[in-house]
Amino acid sequence: MVNRNLLSQIDQHALNDEVDALFPQQEPWYVPEEKEFDVNKIVTGRVVNVVGDDVVVDVGYKSEGIIPKQEWYDEGLDKVVEPQIGQQIEVLLDAVEDEGGAIVLSYRKAKRQKEWESVIAKHKEGDVVSGLVTRKIKGGLLVNIGVNVFLPASQVDIRRPPDIGDYIDKTIECKILKIAEARRNIVVSRRKLLEDQRAEMREKLLTEIEPGQIRKGVVKNIAEFGAFVDLGGIDGLLHITDMTWGRLNNPNEIVRIDQQLEVYIISVDKEREKIALGLKQKTPSPWANVADKYPIGSKHTGEVVNVMNYGAFVKLEPGIEGLVHISEMSWTKRINHPSEVVQIGEQIEVQVLNINKDKQEISLGMKQVQPNPWDQVAERYPPGTIVTGVVRNLANYGAFIEIEEGIDGLLHVSDMSWVRKVAHPSEVVSKGDKVTCVVLNVDQERKRVALGLKQMNDDPWEGDIPGRFKVGEIMKGKVTKLTNFGVFVELEPGLEGLLHISELADHKVESPEAVVKVGDEIEVKVLRVDAADRKIGLSRKRLDRGEADGDEEGEGTPDVPAGPSPKPPRELRGGTGSGGGQLISMPEPPADKT
Repeated sequence: MVNRNLLSQIDQHALNDEVDALFPQQEPWYVPEEKEFDVNKIVTGRVVNVVGDDVVVDVGYKSEGIIPKQEWYDEGLDKVVEPQIGQQIEVLLDAVEDEGGAIVLSYRKAKRQKEWESVIAKHKEGDVVSGLVTRKIKGGLLVNIGVNVFLPASQVDIRRPPDIGDYIDKTIECKILKIAEARRNIVVSRRKLLEDQRAEMREKLLTEIEPGQIRKGVVKNIAEFGAFVDLGGIDGLLHITDMTWGRLNNPNEIVRIDQQLEVYIISVDKEREKIALGLKQKTPSPWANVADKYPIGSKHTGEVVNVMNYGAFVKLEPGIEGLVHISEMSWTKRINHPSEVVQIGEQIEVQVLNINKDKQEISLGMKQVQPNPWDQVAERYPPGTIVTGVVRNLANYGAFIEIEEGIDGLLHVSDMSWVRKVAHPSEVVSKGDKVTCVVLNVDQERKRVALGLKQMNDDPWEGDIPGRFKVGEIMKGKVTKLTNFGVFVELEPGLEGLLHISELADHKVESPEAVVKVGDEIEVKVLRVDAADRKIGLSRKRLDRGEADGDEEGEGTPDVPAGPSPKPPRELRGGTGSGGGQLISMPEPPADKT
């Protein structure tokens, strides 16, 4: 049994000195009473041994602690840096005793706690810190600023990058957004830092920037319509039309992301903070002396760069393009689409037709560099020339006949027949028919050729018809058409006469349909033949009358009144006269009008 009264009488300091003298290499074999062991506190210990994967550490407690050697892993060296026996280290007391009664220590936790306390002591929310991006985790990145802090993906940059993993192993500056001491968690933002910096730069830039300046910038984004260039606090728009004087289909042909550019300041809207930029404005416009380089009437060779429904665009030089309208591609060929004549990339010869410098437009022609076949049409086809061509198209007023490639003549309905009234050209010709005609006239300026079909034969009205159709002659014909004023009767193929409604019957006729119909074969009497007007007047009600045809029948048309002709005076018989006739004369039965 320990005699505590005896111990209390011993000089403690003297005893210690005697023990140290006897055992100079030994550590104190007891723990000073003033040393306290509190959980989650950092204490100093000494490495007493390294056994296998464990490090034995004495912190002056009744038992030694064992720490896994893995806690000395150095991420920078990517290996475990084993501590030396006898080395003084600081460790965290996790627990005074574990299930086996041993003290629980941690070198790694002590190190992290010291780092955390160091960071907290030096920084507060809103401070700017610098650190190395160590790895990518769910929702963002880990950045080591002395301790690992969290950088959310949305806070990596002003515009979220396609892959935040590109920042790994890069040293970046961030602003501390939040410190949670209880959870030992720090959230940082690189975006907030950049926005604050841009705000300062923006204010400075807006006070200095003016149209006409040349400024340096960095391409931050590319769209179909252009690129956004960071001028230092404000993004300006470099529109695709201001990148080059020439044709450009895609901005990527000129610029790329993160490319440094010198741009021209076109305009500045300081209130809306919008800036229009240009690249082509740094060089003179090729349109400045376009009239001198490409005078009207001059011929040049250019490249077809685009084909539209209405024409083709031809590049004469970078930045100078002209339009060849579809109507200016050929003198004679009928072109439905410009692609029938030209293709993109093709070199063609053109002539300058017009220049609009204000609108930066040049009108070009292809056919003008070739001879105009219409210049020789009048010489090759004088009036009276017999030509044969193919009916290409029909219109209400006539038929278009191609007499050579690209040269059409018009056969008007009035020039199709001497004797027939043609209402539509399809009554005489069809599309694709080969027709022989005579050239009547050539209009050089309007590029028109008038053709005639009936002129291939003599005019029958000048002698033949008047000689064969006599007034008073009775003949048969077929009803071809009914109108409100009468009936047309075909007397022979192609020759018709008019049977006026007043000449249809002895009684008044309200409508020709009540008497005849189309296709009927009827007998008619010729009332008149008008060679000047090319008309034959007919009558049906005068068929059975034997009177000589005179002026009345010659007029025989609408002017002749309808109804029976006046009867001659009846002869009186009987009485005291000397005549020997009957007293009463019976009238003759009426003639059959059918």
